[in-house]
Formats: sequence, structure tokens, C-alpha cells
Amino acid sequence: MKLSEIDKIDLNELKSRPEWSDWKWQLRNRIRTAEELERWIKLTDSERQAIEATKAYFRWQITPYYASLMDPEDASCPVRRQVVPQMDEMEDDFDILSLDPLEELAHSPVKNLVHNYNDRVAFCVAAECAVYCRYCLRKRMVGDGEYAMNKSELQEGIDYIAAHPEIRDVLLTGGDPMILNDSNLEWILSRLRAIPHVELIRIGSRFPVLNPFRFTPEFCEMIGKYHPIWVNTHYNHAKELTPEAAAACDRITRAGAPLGNQTVLLKGINNDAETLKDLFKGLVKMRVRPYYLYQAQLIGGTKHFRTTIEEGMQLMQQLRGRISGFAIPSYVLDTPHGKVPLTPNGYQSREGDYVEVKAYGGETWREFNPE
Repeated sequence: MKLSEIDKIDLNELKSRPEWSDWKWQLRNRIRTAEELERWIKLTDSERQAIEATKAYFRWQITPYYASLMDPEDASCPVRRQVVPQMDEMEDDFDILSLDPLEELAHSPVKNLVHNYNDRVAFCVAAECAVYCRYCLRKRMVGDGEYAMNKSELQEGIDYIAAHPEIRDVLLTGGDPMILNDSNLEWILSRLRAIPHVELIRIGSRFPVLNPFRFTPEFCEMIGKYHPIWVNTHYNHAKELTPEAAAACDRITRAGAPLGNQTVLLKGINNDAETLKDLFKGLVKMRVRPYYLYQAQLIGGTKHFRTTIEEGMQLMQQLRGRISGFAIPSYVLDTPHGKVPLTPNGYQSREGDYVEVKAYGGETWREFNPE
């Protein structure tokens, strides 16, 4: 069944079909045009205009599952704002295509492998995602065939890891590594696990949020052969904590992989203490540890999403004592020198539109953070 063959979207009827819970069906039927999207939500004139205006800079696509979480009438819906283009994206001065705020390319000894910390690497094994989030850190690469990886390029990255015994921790990221099928993922995992000094493998994925059906019993059984494996996911709002998402997380944890979550602080989506509290409480209930709350990066087209760092610190202060300590993530700023905790020890000073922070190695970093 193709969604295009259905005259009218009846969500209850659609969810009752066996295809709905097929992760590959979800990918094949991703929404990619305004006409397709209008079958799910009532588009505003501004959204229609933004879909056309932004297409030269950053693609968009949405799984039917994630589209089903959007409010069809309210354009301020926190799920909808994360994935539907907005005209605010065109008001930013940054170059979407070239900006690399963490200077990852400068830390890439081989294609798509980022060696920033001495003992760990981020290995971008895929360049595609289930859905393209509008605030994406790697807008420069996701959806771009130039960054797709073939097996010889993947092997080059694995060989680099094998040749550097200081690397004990490998993060598989992208894009989203879960876009790969099980056999390709196992090919990567088996080769990494054969390297004696690789102690830990992590999978960073937003599939539990965007296409939770990907975490099949077969996948969970497969990763059990390569432990220790950790999975980090990316929930930003309690509306994303659905029964389907909870079931996926349950399968992952029962397979022996601990789950952590990395949230991005986003204006108009979760920059509110009650909203964050509901999210973190819901994650803990699903046995997902809130790990990081990221300050939104200086990426082109995202100015409307960014709060000030001071606002983020104030939100963290408001959470203290209101929920269990293990439900409160670390609020961090990612810099080319590594992650800096945004606490009184990390946050140094403000000078005009910039704040100065101190990285773990003692380096200072000036972050553009206008009042």
C-alpha cells in the first residue's frame, strides 16, 4: 500500500493496517511535498511559502508516524515546528550550506570520522535521516550524496580506529545510522567489536522519536551479540513520548543497551520549565536517562530557535528540587574544544553579544549569544 493511493487520511484506520508498523513502509512513504503534507495538516500561507523558499538550502521530509503527532490546526505545535519549514529560517545571516560550528571537518582525518576527543570518535556512517529537523547540527551534510558512505570508505574509518589504540569509545552517528539495514549495521558493529581497544560502541539515533518501528526484535537480538552497546536518542518534547516510542525503548533496554537522551533547548518548543519537567519525567518513566540538554548551535536558518545561555541556566535552576536529580540532564554548549557544562564553573563572562566559556582542557571559547 502507498499513501498516495489513499483518497483521504483516516488516522485511526491507517494505524490499524499492518503496514503502519513497518519501518521500511514508513520510510518509503515519507511526506516530501506541500500537497502531501496538506493531507495531514492545515498548512498556513507562511508554511507554504517557506517550503518553496527554503528548498534550495535544506531538504525536508517527514515520516507518516511523526506527521501523525502534529496538531493539524495549530502551526505553533512543538512537533510541527521542528520539521515543517518556516519563513523565519530565511531571516538568518549564516550560510546554511557551509557553516560547520564545531569545526568537525578540521577534526576529520578520514571521511566522516570526527576525532575531537583523544579517546573517542564520532563516525558518521550515514548521511540520510528519517526526518530532517529544521535545527539540524549537520545541515551541511545530511541528505547530500557527497557524504554518503560506501563500504570501502567505512572500512577506511574502521582502519583508522584500529590504528589508534587510544580510541576506546566509538559513536555511530550521521545522518542517522539506523537508516541502514540490519546487515549493514552488523557489518560495521562486528568489525568495530573485533578491535581490541574499542571498549564501547554507541549508536546515536532519532529513530526512536521519528520511526520507532525500526527497533524490531531482530535488530535488538542482533545488537546483543556486540555489547557493550549504548543507544542515545533525541526527544525534545513530551508529545513525542508515545506508546510506540515507549515500546521501542523497552525493546532496546531489554536487549541490554542502556538508553540516554540528548535534548536541544529550542525556543517555542521546550524553553519552559514545566515543558522540560514533563519531558524528563516521561523519559525516566520509559527508562531513558536524560543525559544532555544542548544549547542550540549557531546553524544557518535557526536564529528563531535559539534562546540565550542565561535563559537556559535559569531553566535548569528552576528544575532543581522539582524532579529527581537523575532526571535532570547536564546543560552543555558544544564547541570545537569539546562540550562545556553551562554552570557557574563553565560560564565565565559576557562581553556585549558574546559569552566566554572554558573547555575541559582550559581553552576558552567565545560564543555568539546576543541579548
